[in-house]
Amino acid sequence: MSVLSKRSTVYLEPEVHQALKIKAASAHQSISEVVNEAVRIALLEDSEDLSAFEERAGESTLSYEELLADLKAHGKL
Repeated sequence: MSVLSKRSTVYLEPEVHQALKIKAASAHQSISEVVNEAVRIALLEDSEDLSAFEERAGESTLSYEELLADLKAHGKL
């Protein structure tokens, strides 16, 4: 863990805590390292999702009914 690390109190369900302990032990990591990695991955996925939304912001939209009609017209339904 980095010298510049911050402390936080996180309340975990007992089953989640037990699973984290087992995962950390099997990976030869601390629980903090496992949690940091999981949070980093989740934040990266969120960032990628937001980027995709921004890229597609200018696209036209279809109503649900239009989508169904298009899928039927192309033999997908």
